Amino acid sequence: MAEEDSVGEGYAEIVVVRHGETSWNAERKIQGHLDVELNDAGRQQAEKVAQRLSKEPKVSYVYSSDLKRAFETAQIIAAKCGNLEVLTDPDLRERHLGDMQGLVYQEASKLRPEAYKAFSSNRTDVDIPGGGESLDKLYDRCTSALQRIGDKHQGERVVVVTHGGVIRSLYERARPSARKVEKILNTSVNVFRLFDGDKWTIQVWGDVSHLDQTGFLQSGFGGDRTSG
Repeated sequence: MAEEDSVGEGYAEIVVVRHGETSWNAERKIQGHLDVELNDAGRQQAEKVAQRLSKEPKVSYVYSSDLKRAFETAQIIAAKCGNLEVLTDPDLRERHLGDMQGLVYQEASKLRPEAYKAFSSNRTDVDIPGGGESLDKLYDRCTSALQRIGDKHQGERVVVVTHGGVIRSLYERARPSARKVEKILNTSVNVFRLFDGDKWTIQVWGDVSHLDQTGFLQSGFGGDRTSG
C-alpha cells in the first residue's frame, strides 16, 4: 500500500483522520463548533484506527482540533503510537455553522430558514447567520493550518485529527478540479503528502478498512454537507 512507503525528505506525510462518532452524529444533529464528546461507538472506532496506525510507519507528532470529539480521538491514537503528546490547533476545528448548530438537520429549514438558505447555497462566500463561516473562510483557515504543519514536518509522518467539513476542504486543495466529495466517514484515514513548493497529493482516501461493516455510520452524517 502507498501509505506504507517510507517518508522521503522532500515532503511531509500527513495522515488526516476524521474524529470518531458522537451521539449527535447518530441523532443527525448539527455540531459545528459545539463541543460534543465521543459516544461508545466513537471510542471503539478510535481504538481501531489507533491500532491500525500503530502498526504503520512511525508517527512523529499528533495534531488535533481542540474540540472534544477530535481531541479524544487524537489522545487514543497518540497513546498507541508511542505515548505522544497531542498538539491542539483551533484552526483545525469544524466549520462554524452559526444558527444551524444544535438543530436536528431535518428541522433546520423550518426553525432557521435564513441560516438554512445560507448553508444550502452553492456560493462559497456566504456566511451563515449567527456567527457562522462561509466555505471560503473554512477553506482558508484549515488549508493554512495543514500547510503550517507540513512546512514544519518535512520528512516526517504526522497524524492530524479533525472534522468532515475540514477534510472536504483539504481534498479540494489537493484536487481542485476533481468532483466534490460526498461523505467523510468517522475515523476514515486520508493520507496527504505536502511537498516543497505548495504541491499537495493524496495517497490514500476514505479508508475505513480498520472498521468492520457494523463499526461506522453508513450515512456519514456530519461528514457530508451537514459537517461535524
